[in-house]
Amino acid sequence: MLFVTTMRILLVSQMYPGPEAPDLGVFVKQVADALEQEGNEVERVVIDRRGGTPAKYGLLAARAAAAARRFRPDAVYAHFLFPAGAAGALAARLSRARLVVTAHGRDVRNVGAIPGVAAATRMVVRQADAVIAVSDFLRRELEAKLPEARGKTTVIDSGVDLERFRHREPGPLRAELGWEGEEPLYLCVGTLDERKNVGRLADAFGRLERGSLAFVGDGPLRDRLAGRPRVHLVGRVPHERVPDWIAACDVLCQPSLIEPFGQTVLEALATERPVVATRIGGPPELVTRETGVLVDPDSVESIEAGLREAAELPHPNPPARAIAEQHDVRLQARRVAEVLRGESQ
Repeated sequence: MLFVTTMRILLVSQMYPGPEAPDLGVFVKQVADALEQEGNEVERVVIDRRGGTPAKYGLLAARAAAAARRFRPDAVYAHFLFPAGAAGALAARLSRARLVVTAHGRDVRNVGAIPGVAAATRMVVRQADAVIAVSDFLRRELEAKLPEARGKTTVIDSGVDLERFRHREPGPLRAELGWEGEEPLYLCVGTLDERKNVGRLADAFGRLERGSLAFVGDGPLRDRLAGRPRVHLVGRVPHERVPDWIAACDVLCQPSLIEPFGQTVLEALATERPVVATRIGGPPELVTRETGVLVDPDSVESIEAGLREAAELPHPNPPARAIAEQHDVRLQARRVAEVLRGESQ
């Protein structure tokens, strides 16, 4: 009989859902919850709201240190290399616990872009027993910037909740959501900013003869999108309604300038919806010709062609679901647990 040792895990993250920001760092919470469901004891030291001053990161480190002394973890599991990784490194030293840090994207891009971050991140990576990157694209970027990560980095994404994100008939959902428009119905979920490339997406959609495009989210480019024919600005929605919006669409669109992994792409695949996704970053590791179209995010013409092609793909799309099943959050949590125990590298 195989016995799996459960652990006391101290999770440290600078992004985590809270009452004021229920959609903040949901991808961190779902892995933490899955680790707990596997029988591990998880203590959470997190920042669960947006805004504030940099002093909040110092407080995070202080709280992590206090938790390390009280909780005595077997492993410290930090999300984002810096600053949460630095707080986790302090907690690991105090408790003599194994340290595992996960890189999500922006933390890697900040290396060399913000003064002092490279040295601080290098310190964390050197101390870490293992590093997790959410995509192979991100692993390569990290190891190019910080050679210290080579040989200790494993690729494990944050996974997807296959119960929450699943195919449902779109008609009743569209009526419930009040999403009326000519098919195909395209959907973009995320912050309305330059990185998400919402301006080029709207321009590309405007070249189509038919269809409807809904943006779920808010951000600085909202005014640039307002007033366009057949474009619906939904604004932010409760996190629990995001699966409904994805299930209500025909095609999910994420032509970001860069997407270190592509969490929303994975959620759409789990919902059996074809996708239009950026070819820069993690989506090429998920999307096949059967399940979506990869586009050049700098090209309105490429995005337009992607919208047209993706609308012709089947929806529901069983091959998309099959891909998502390989990224079940429960499976990913078990892989993370192996890294935390030092059984897998």
